[in-house]
Amino acid sequence: MTREEKEIIVRDLSEKFSQNSFVYITDASELTVATINKFRRLCFDRGIEYKVYKNTLIRKALDTLDVDTSSLDVALKGSSGLLFEATTGNAPAKLLLDFRKGGNKKPVLKGAYIDSSIYLGDDQLDALSKIKSKEELIGEIIGLLQSPAKNVISALQSGGNILAGLVKTLSEKEQ
Repeated sequence: MTREEKEIIVRDLSEKFSQNSFVYITDASELTVATINKFRRLCFDRGIEYKVYKNTLIRKALDTLDVDTSSLDVALKGSSGLLFEATTGNAPAKLLLDFRKGGNKKPVLKGAYIDSSIYLGDDQLDALSKIKSKEELIGEIIGLLQSPAKNVISALQSGGNILAGLVKTLSEKEQ
């Protein structure tokens, strides 16, 4: 690979890092060709990009970011495949867990870069799969904000019937 080709790859990879808030670093080196093809198909079906890069090129691309990513150096050992997702932080984690349900213990999560936060190790996979997306959080907040208003309205509506009944009873009693 020539220096120019490497520079192009680093530039493209830097763009992907800046466009995708969620990047997972995996190790799929021990998978068979058939298994890795199955994994790539699952990634494609879910709209997640998966590509294998050299660690030195990944490091150079990470250095172009405005964020300190030096703690990811631990994850950049051995074979490294990157999962890119632009919208949902937990989608790659769920993909890895779903793929493992088929009896595979790989690919192993080596690290993840999620909205300037860094997660290291395969043991973080369960926690990453439970991260809520921005849309889910907004939906929960809206639901929480609507809840008190709904309670007040329903109390007033049910109280209105009781109040009307009391007023009617009192008016009939006086007669």
